[in-house]
Amino acid sequence: MNLRYVLNELRHHHHRTLVNVLGIAIGIALFVSINAVSTAYQKAVSAPFKSIGADLVIQKPEKRAVNASQTPTSMRGIRLPFSNQLLSANELSKLSSLEGVASMSTSLLLWEFDASGFKTIMGVDLSQPSLGPIKVKEWLKEGRFPEKEGEVVLEKHFAKFHHVARGGTMTIGGKPFTIVGLLEIREGSQIASANMYLTLTDAQNLSEGAHGVNIVYLRLSNPSFLDKVKSRIGRELPGMSVTSSDSFLEVMGGVSKISDQFTLLTSLIAFAGAVFLIIKTMLGNLVARSSEIGILKAVGWTERNVQKQLMAEALLQAFAGGLLGLVAGYAISYCLGFLSIPVSTPWEINLMPAFAKDAAGAAAAVRLPVGVSASLTASALALSLVAGGLASFFMGRRTSRMKPVDILRKL
Repeated sequence: MNLRYVLNELRHHHHRTLVNVLGIAIGIALFVSINAVSTAYQKAVSAPFKSIGADLVIQKPEKRAVNASQTPTSMRGIRLPFSNQLLSANELSKLSSLEGVASMSTSLLLWEFDASGFKTIMGVDLSQPSLGPIKVKEWLKEGRFPEKEGEVVLEKHFAKFHHVARGGTMTIGGKPFTIVGLLEIREGSQIASANMYLTLTDAQNLSEGAHGVNIVYLRLSNPSFLDKVKSRIGRELPGMSVTSSDSFLEVMGGVSKISDQFTLLTSLIAFAGAVFLIIKTMLGNLVARSSEIGILKAVGWTERNVQKQLMAEALLQAFAGGLLGLVAGYAISYCLGFLSIPVSTPWEINLMPAFAKDAAGAAAAVRLPVGVSASLTASALALSLVAGGLASFFMGRRTSRMKPVDILRKL
């Protein structure tokens, strides 16, 4: 193989080289951008669980809440949500002892209805600093998180609406609480969103008979245990509502079901199109270069020498196309990162009243976390080299049938 000859040949036939490089680049750019968006889609729908560090959210719905159109007898003061009834000590013990469960955290969600409107109150378990709603303290804009009874953190938009600030007082259930901080809920964090955050003890004291918890957050020792743990909960604790990131995918409907298949199919089509283009172009140009190949063989080049030369040309073009495709794929992925998708909250973990008709369709726009990973970059470059390898293989087969005597006779 003569590298100088390879470079001169590519430079001399720059139009042909450009077509081959662009063909590979387009296929690789589509491959990179499609896979990056698909991965970002999966991350977006799992964001609500990532934000609280949990794999599963367990709740105990009220039987009467099965009929969502049935309104409550009273909505005065503080009460338990219909979809979040108290779990017994025995139920909590069974959940914590399930095989595959690494850690467990709890919280108490309350609703308050008064003259100023509807409020959601989250009592937070401080014993698990990296699991459950306590992670909202990472989103503090001002102050600190409650550390003792009588303290509350407010969502900043809620505080602004009620004209209160840090250092002031908020009346909850007829009791005054000192506002020690303000926070901003991040996008895709519907599971942990509430208007007010208290210590678990304060939340339990606010409602008579609510001296317990009504939401459990489980972190698994291995994500592969997800289906197994869900099945065991269904068998050992019938009636429990078990929610995971898969629940968000189910709410998203048909798009989520075909996303993986669509990504794979489209990626393969894009890659196959690029391979077909480069092979077709190179084979077509091989006929035009038949006289050149005949002369090379006549002056002493062996079949192996010719094939190495053609392989070097094909791989070099494929590599250049792969690099160009990666740059284009990065650019497309960066632009797609400005898009947002609606992530609908499953009915079971919707924090709004069950009889509110708009609650079932509640959705939050989540920006797609599009990025190109190192593995995707390596895969794209490998595919471009595979395309070059396939092209050189077919060219080698064609050149093996080209006899110097027959070629020179036609000159």
